[in-house]
Amino acid sequence: MVRRVREAMKKEEKHKEINIKNRQKTFKEQERESREAALQSSISNENKGFALLQKMGYKAGQGLGKEGAGRVDPIPLNIKTDRGGIGMEEAKKRKAEEELEDYRKKIQAKQQNETKSLQDFRSRVRTEREERKIEQDLRRSKRACEQLDSQKGITVPREEWYWLKVGNEEETDDLKEEEVDEDEIVELTSFEKLQILTSYLRGIHFYCIWCGTTYNDEEDLFTNCPGNTEADHD
Repeated sequence: MVRRVREAMKKEEKHKEINIKNRQKTFKEQERESREAALQSSISNENKGFALLQKMGYKAGQGLGKEGAGRVDPIPLNIKTDRGGIGMEEAKKRKAEEELEDYRKKIQAKQQNETKSLQDFRSRVRTEREERKIEQDLRRSKRACEQLDSQKGITVPREEWYWLKVGNEEETDDLKEEEVDEDEIVELTSFEKLQILTSYLRGIHFYCIWCGTTYNDEEDLFTNCPGNTEADHD
């Protein structure tokens, strides 16, 4: 009696330990352990499908088929563990592809914007550089015009802006006091002024600012000067 009581108490304690251990595991963990344990064990003769195979001459470890060249291992299980319905995986895949495509489009648009910004910056820098060069050439032309006009005894420039500084202050004051109709005033750009002034220097003084030379006459100018623009002198 004492031995039986002790054995019963040991079984009860062991059963309690197993229950405590099982309660610490989640349902999914218990389910996974049970599934893995079942997959590790071979199909017994009690399985109806296996019994039917044996009746048709199948032996354990043999491949399926008449020649025994078929599958040996069972088809692996593809366990669905989420709560998604049929087609959920395909919908997730499409959504992921759409998000990836949107991301690619955003990256492409960003790259295009960066390229356009860089092109605009380069164009702006090029334009500013060209404008500075025109201003420099215009100042050189004014300085040369003032010197060449003075050498010919011209005391008043043809246009006020032909010279860097007007030599005759009284004439300047007279020009400022002269009444001019505002509708007749045309504001010239630096480029237009440069074209007009270089034409004046070439036509009156046979001088080219890009050659830096005063030629003897018109024939000498057209024969030896490459042209009337800076690009002709490159």
